[in-house]
Amino acid sequence: MAAEFKPAEWVHSSNIYEVNLRQYTKEGTFASFAKHLTRLKDMGVEIIWFMPVTPISVKNRKGTLGSYYACSSYVDTNPEFGTVAEFKALVQQIHSLGMKVIIDWVANHTGWDHEWTISNPDYYTQDHQGNFKPPVENWEDVIHLNFYNPALRKAMIDAMKFWVSECGIDGFRCDMAMLVPVDFWAESRRALDKLRPLFWLGEFDQWNDEPFAHVFDVSYTWHWMHISEEFYKHRKKVVELDKALEGYRHRNPSTHLQSFFTSNHDENSWNGSEYEKYGKMALPLAVFSCTWSGVPLIYSGQELPNNKRLQFFDKDEIEWTDKPKLHTFYQKLLHLRKEYAVFAGKNNAAITWRIATTEPDYVFCFVRKNGEAELLVLLNFSDKPVQLVLHDMRVRGNFTELFSEKTYNSADEFTLDKWGYLVLQKA
Repeated sequence: MAAEFKPAEWVHSSNIYEVNLRQYTKEGTFASFAKHLTRLKDMGVEIIWFMPVTPISVKNRKGTLGSYYACSSYVDTNPEFGTVAEFKALVQQIHSLGMKVIIDWVANHTGWDHEWTISNPDYYTQDHQGNFKPPVENWEDVIHLNFYNPALRKAMIDAMKFWVSECGIDGFRCDMAMLVPVDFWAESRRALDKLRPLFWLGEFDQWNDEPFAHVFDVSYTWHWMHISEEFYKHRKKVVELDKALEGYRHRNPSTHLQSFFTSNHDENSWNGSEYEKYGKMALPLAVFSCTWSGVPLIYSGQELPNNKRLQFFDKDEIEWTDKPKLHTFYQKLLHLRKEYAVFAGKNNAAITWRIATTEPDYVFCFVRKNGEAELLVLLNFSDKPVQLVLHDMRVRGNFTELFSEKTYNSADEFTLDKWGYLVLQKA
């Protein structure tokens, strides 16, 4: 049976850039962020994801500014960021540069003083005394919505339609998607895709929440993130990474994609920057995220690189420089994804496979192939330099390395620095 939902062909070669608007500039506004758009376009960014742009509840808020994820209205903007008209103008400016826009959608809960708490208290789950309640422990600044109420579902879908129709956004990143009934997401997608085809990114990991993968275009890879962190910190073998990737393959509906990342707003604020988690393995993991099958995600400031944990509930500006050190690093990878045929949409000719080498415990090597286009990627996930040869007769010929532009032959002995990487295109 054909899948009911599937991503547009352009998604396969695309990428996602998450914007933490509050921390992005001193002003923290739509207008000030717009000054970075030409830089991001030059870097190769395709999809700009804004963390929630909705107003933030005051009651029970955490910190001085509160959480983006505790909204007081679904159909307005946070006045600290700007007006709806200013956001609409920003979306139009992004579109004029050939990029797309998605916004964070928090369907599971609202803040305590959301307008619905007055107009429609029946939209919320309540205790025996009729009091609103948080969805889980430690989320005291938000209250849980009741998706068993058909009126709530309609109101939520109408609110989502507002941003598509009024502001022209291209899709949604759905926060904690697995906490909302999967049939609601199917219902909302059927309704919203009628306006025009949209991009749907769900915050869930297919490893544990496979049914949601049949509705969303792209999902998270929390399991991969945890396994790769354990791999680095406990010096495990590459076979552990293979097990994780093979698990995704077995759970994967044919149309669904994973998003690989080394950081995002939650990871950075609560668990540390990618350099706290992965050390010098962060860059080869970033190369993996951009070249393995899936859609890479880059978080605000990773191109600097940003080494600090950004405060979540308070102002903590990203410390930009005139020339972010990793701009060219990401530029080369993202432009490669856009231009090279191995990243085209799924078809019978597009395949990815792992390559055996003489350093199986530490070097992660794979090929992506689509017709005559062929990409060979070698990643040294160890703190020692290695020399190796390939053990795969299917890989033959000359290749040009993406970063150095040096030429290699598949029969060569390859040398990788500690935590080194080679991204090789078939000549």
